[in-house]
Amino acid sequence: MKLVILGSIGLDDIETPADSGSDLLGGAAAHAGIAAGFHLHMATHLSPEIGLVSAVGNDFPIDAQTTLENSGLNLAGVIRKDGSTFRWSGRYQGSMNDVTTISTEVNVLEDYIPEIPPSWKNPNVLFCANTHPRSQVAVLDQCPGAEITALDSFMLWIETEFELLSEALRKVDLAILNEEEVCAIAGDDLVHSAAAKISSGEALYGGIAAGPGPRGVIVKRGRSGSVAYLDCGIITLPAYPTDALVDPTGAGDSFAGALLSNIAGRKGALNQRDTMRDALLHATVTASFSVEGLGVSGVSNLERGRYHARVDKYRRMVGL
Repeated sequence: MKLVILGSIGLDDIETPADSGSDLLGGAAAHAGIAAGFHLHMATHLSPEIGLVSAVGNDFPIDAQTTLENSGLNLAGVIRKDGSTFRWSGRYQGSMNDVTTISTEVNVLEDYIPEIPPSWKNPNVLFCANTHPRSQVAVLDQCPGAEITALDSFMLWIETEFELLSEALRKVDLAILNEEEVCAIAGDDLVHSAAAKISSGEALYGGIAAGPGPRGVIVKRGRSGSVAYLDCGIITLPAYPTDALVDPTGAGDSFAGALLSNIAGRKGALNQRDTMRDALLHATVTASFSVEGLGVSGVSNLERGRYHARVDKYRRMVGL
């Protein structure tokens, strides 16, 4: 398996100034997986190379499952449990820089203990998308043979599960976090020094004495683009400028899925500046399409010709 993704698969109710919808396919694993599937699209004679690990309820719609499968995702790691699927409801206003969460219903994910299918335990890349750090640690321990490991998180876990989150961060090669999260973990308003403190372990529970953190930290900065602190150096790219903002939900997950799919199977990728810069470029362009559609539609319905045209345009913009 090239890429295994742990995280939530859910149903979202979203309202933005541009559009709204109910029971939309969502969740961190869904957004990341669909973006990764776009880049690791399978040949018709091959099995999917991206596996999702999650739980859904018996109310999870068949059409949502079909969307995931048609994106080239293997759902053998997704269990269907009695009960309701994870649900999130949110409202964006104005420039959509912030979201008001109306409700979060954890449902079947509350007592979910993830199990990795035996044939998936040595993936090229293992990504623990935003979910409880307890689940992230469990999955990382199940996949000691993963070539590259990465995780994302959320302010809730930073505030309530910092010790467990620190344990998870010490087990991964790469942290993919937004700027607010990086600064909150480190207690430092300067993103450059905050990222350094996370990598050294200083900012994590137990400090440097407990061991170093992830080798690399990639900071998602929304409309300000991204900056990656890696062994191969610092790489920064601007966001792709789009006026067609519809729904920012899942853009960071789409960014991560695209990034990791573009380094899957590439030996020593984290030490290769050109490889990482190219992966960040594709992550940036993919995220720009993600925000142009409601739910997952901005990427799941994306035409390849349109994508490659934007990639070419973005390369010219940034001089690559």
